[in-house]
Order: sequence, then C-alpha cells, then structure tokens
Amino acid sequence: MPGNDRRHGAMRKSGKKKPPLKGSGGVRRRGLEGKGPTPKAEDRVGHPKARAKALAQARAAQPTHAGRLEEARRRFGVPGDHEIVCGRNAVAEAARARVPITRVFMSSSAQDDDRMNAVVRRAALVGAPVIEATKLDLEALTDGAVHQGVAIEVPAYEYVLARDLLDRAHNAGRTPLLVALDQVTDPHNLGAVLRSAGAFGADGVIIPERRSAGVNATAWKVSAGAAARVPVARETNLVRSLQGLKRRGCFVVGLDGRATTPVEELNLADSPLVLVTGAEGSGLSRLVRDTCDLLVSIPIAGTVESLNAAVATGIALYEVDRLRRRAAPDPLC
Repeated sequence: MPGNDRRHGAMRKSGKKKPPLKGSGGVRRRGLEGKGPTPKAEDRVGHPKARAKALAQARAAQPTHAGRLEEARRRFGVPGDHEIVCGRNAVAEAARARVPITRVFMSSSAQDDDRMNAVVRRAALVGAPVIEATKLDLEALTDGAVHQGVAIEVPAYEYVLARDLLDRAHNAGRTPLLVALDQVTDPHNLGAVLRSAGAFGADGVIIPERRSAGVNATAWKVSAGAAARVPVARETNLVRSLQGLKRRGCFVVGLDGRATTPVEELNLADSPLVLVTGAEGSGLSRLVRDTCDLLVSIPIAGTVESLNAAVATGIALYEVDRLRRRAAPDPLC
C-alpha cells in the first residue's frame, strides 16, 4: 500500500476464533484452600525446637547406666545374685581373705601390679578364669565406678548370725565389741563402718534384713577390703537380736546426739559392748532406743547439727578402743 495509506492498529489474524474461557479452571479455588494448619515449631524442619526435639529423642534412645550394666551382665553371663567387686585394694583384700572368686576381669594396664599378680595366682588356685577386659567393659560391669582396671565376680555375700559374732570373739579370747546399724540404707555408710570396724578391732557388724543396706559392690568398694575381714550378721528383727545379746552379757549403747553422756565418759568400754548407730536425720528408732542400756553423744563444737552415721560410728569406735587400751594392764608390770 503506497504512502501513508497503510492500515494502523491491531489486525486480526486469520484463523479460527479462540473461544472465551469459563471460570478460572480452579486456580483461585486452590489458592483459597491454602496449605493447611501451620505445623508446630517442633515439627518444622530446621526450627531450633525441632532440632532440640531430635536431640532429646537421640539421648533417650541411648542406654542408661542400669541398661549398660544389665547388658554387660548378659554379655559376660553374670548371675543376678553375684556381685562385681572392683578396685585394686578391694580385690587384693578379697583374694587375701580367700573370698571365693568366680572370675577375674582385668585390663592390660593392671597386669604390671604386684597385688594383681597375687590375685591372678589366687584365681589360678581356685580355678577362676582371668578375662582380659577393656575399659568400657569394666565401666559397664562396675556401673561407672572407679575400677582401676580390675574387677572380680564373687558369689552373694554370706551373712552370719549375731550370736556367731559373739562366739567368735569369745573363742578368740577377746572382749566382744560389735556394731549394730539401725535403718542405715546407704551402702557407702555400711562400707565406711566396715572399714572403721576393721581399724579399731570390732568383731563384726549387725544389720537388719529390712530397711538396711546390704553388703553389695558399693559397700565392698568403700570398705577398701574390710568387708573380707569383718563379718556381717543379718538379723530378721534387730530389737530381738539386741535383747538376745543382752541376755548373753553384752551392754547395748546407742549413739544419740541428744544424750547427756559424752562417749569419752563411757564407763562400759571394757565390758562386752554393742554400739548402735541410727540413720542420719531420724536417728535410732523408738524400739531400738528403748532397748539400749545407755545413750551417749559425740560433742560437736562447730555449727554442724549432726554427723554422718559412718563418721559417728568411727569416732565412737575410736573412743572405745582408746578407753580399752587405757584400762588394759601394762604388760611390763
């Protein structure tokens, strides 16, 4: 088309006309539906609370101390009534006292110790196998205790009767000195009492069957081997046992912080004696207190209101031993 006579504006293309659209094809409807309710923060990927939740689940899936101990017992086949005694002193004392040893678990680092060589020789005499164990094995077997690279498996502790303790003292020609624990439930305290009893010449320790700690692996460890030398009697009824000892000539002396007689003034120290210690806090039970012939106290000068049961027992045993040595005749006279 010459000149400026060309047609201006849009021009319809030739072809079939496009039909008009009906609606939006669901686009708007889907947009209005949204993405549903907002998930909780702990369920959102990457959210700090979601990471904290995943960490807590991972920790919960890890075995607990009790679970690791049970797993180690199953792996090594330790019967439920056997105890695992650990620590070089405790193990050496147990071997020296001829405690029946079932097995010895030892790491390579403990094999250069002369005391452990004696334990190995003792195990060989009784036919107990020596098993080389890793640090993780020992930690699992001892429930995380300080094992020092060695542990032994021993049968359940063999308790005696209170009258047996008295007979042993009489047969050895000694003036009986016994310790009774009333409702002391912490095995650490029992182990410490056994250690003090061995240091100051006590003939044994009496505990009740109920509401009392028994001689377990913890008591063995804390006693530093004294559990192998100091016998323990386990009585069904502590009051009845104390009454029986009184009928056989023993005096029963209870430790009580409110008593007016200090332990250093005890005038029964050179007599057959049973020292009774109660639980920390509650002290002696009413029936045990009524059974005692005398109540004595340990004077405390500081701001502490009471002493730990094991500490109080150790102080009382020291005082009795001191009074007995002072009353003993001089062998040079």
